[in-house]
Amino acid sequence: MTYVLTSFLVSVIAAATPLLLAATGELVAEKSGILNLGVEGMMLVGAVAAFAVAHTTGSTVLAVGAAILAGAGMALIFCFLTLTMLANQIAAGLALTIFGRGFSALVGAGFVGIAAPTLPKLHLPVVSDLPLVGPVLFGHDILIYLSFAMIAETWLFLQHTHGGLILRAVGDSHDAAHALGYPVVGIRYLATLFGGIMAGLGGAYMSLSYSPLWAQDMTAGRGWIALALVVFAAWRPFWLLVGAYLFGSIMYLSLYVQALGVPISSPLVSMLTYIVTIVVLVIISRDVRRIRLNQPASLGKSFHATA
Repeated sequence: MTYVLTSFLVSVIAAATPLLLAATGELVAEKSGILNLGVEGMMLVGAVAAFAVAHTTGSTVLAVGAAILAGAGMALIFCFLTLTMLANQIAAGLALTIFGRGFSALVGAGFVGIAAPTLPKLHLPVVSDLPLVGPVLFGHDILIYLSFAMIAETWLFLQHTHGGLILRAVGDSHDAAHALGYPVVGIRYLATLFGGIMAGLGGAYMSLSYSPLWAQDMTAGRGWIALALVVFAAWRPFWLLVGAYLFGSIMYLSLYVQALGVPISSPLVSMLTYIVTIVVLVIISRDVRRIRLNQPASLGKSFHATA
């Protein structure tokens, strides 16, 4: 029984981590008023960059660094289009995802079926060998612990720092923030860049730990789920953590059902997570008051300084 519970908890943590990393970055970007629908594309580019560097150099440290640069580069493309050229954020985000899918498939074509180094797991003598507690708390790689650290730091930054207050002010009213002298475009550049870095890390986790190989479209819609999680959490970090682990549990259970040999068609089981995502969003969208209370008022709106 202990083994089953340990396996379940470890698997849920693994399934939730890429969602939590990508969604944390998107939450910060949306808090500044930027709606970036390119999370899926940024994750894919981060995943292929990490895998390619890990396979070429044998270093997972360099691989994670490559994923960060790849995610940041994709985010900068989005920033240039939407903040500098004032392109529509929804259209630019969709274009970024399409570009990311194609670019990652092109770069990763030569890495299909090839093994690469995986992220090392933490192992503390005695502690890591404890039943249940050891594997669940002290047997993961650095990106899992980073996901927890970043959600805590994001909450502290948004709620208890002057910088977080400015970021939220920009997201709620960019015109008022500009009138007060805050560099709206610069702040949104930084917030979106952070979102790209976190999406890149989510992709790196996919190719270096969760499924340590490269396959085209290996994120399998997780970028879209990360976007849904931000809405599910009503732009609040704690509920983002809850949502990531809820959806991670559903992902694992769908795979577990297949492993048990339950006579349910494989495509239907694979769709389970996305069906739940749609149902949850439909339910949330009915609570208009909750959305208006928490959603940044300038979300998705272009800003152009008039003076």
